[in-house]
Amino acid sequence: MASVLVVEDDQFVRSALIRHLTEASHTVRSVGTALEALREVAHFRFDVVILDLGLPDLDGAEALKMLRGITDVPVIIATARDDESEIVRLLNDGADDYLTKPFSVEHLSARMAAVLRRSRAAGGGAPPPSVLHVGGLTMDPLRRQAELDGTALDLTRREFDLLAFLAGRPGVVVPRKELLAQVWQQSYGDDQTIDVHLSWLRRKLGETAARPRYLHTLRGVGVKLQPPAPGPERPA
Repeated sequence: MASVLVVEDDQFVRSALIRHLTEASHTVRSVGTALEALREVAHFRFDVVILDLGLPDLDGAEALKMLRGITDVPVIIATARDDESEIVRLLNDGADDYLTKPFSVEHLSARMAAVLRRSRAAGGGAPPPSVLHVGGLTMDPLRRQAELDGTALDLTRREFDLLAFLAGRPGVVVPRKELLAQVWQQSYGDDQTIDVHLSWLRRKLGETAARPRYLHTLRGVGVKLQPPAPGPERPA
């Protein structure tokens, strides 16, 4: 089972989460403020953090950024906010998943299980993959570093995972269901999640969906990563 940190200032919700997670044999610690959460993460090892956004001392979005500065622990956002642009921003700031309140304990359990599967698979005992090269793109999965034409790319963890997965299959069209299963560790989900991350990756790779260089989407089929076609040779 997992070690879970619940960051929630509503005592009723907090107690319900603690009871449910404990009954599921998880080890649970809980706090009601962002600063307490940062102290907990600095002193204890957790498998997953459930983070509320409406904290009394610091907005949860800022708390997420601070958490990402000191740990890679998976973070599931629990929020009553349903603004799409904010959810997209949270995912790109390092959140691994999100749940909109109110949610059922079954839904929480399923999301936790998916996040934990992905986290444990990433930290398993398989030998580290070698450096990947696709055109001017270089991916180092061991050091989690990416470069484009010698310039470092500033990628979020999920952006890196998605790009590295595609870079390991250059020129191969990967179905969206496979991306959800392998990158997000989910058997189902919204295609919009993939589209959002592809959009951010394209921006960082200096391309657009209308004029792709590396990332090519085949409508209704999937996504492939391939090097740009060589330009015409200049006369000597």
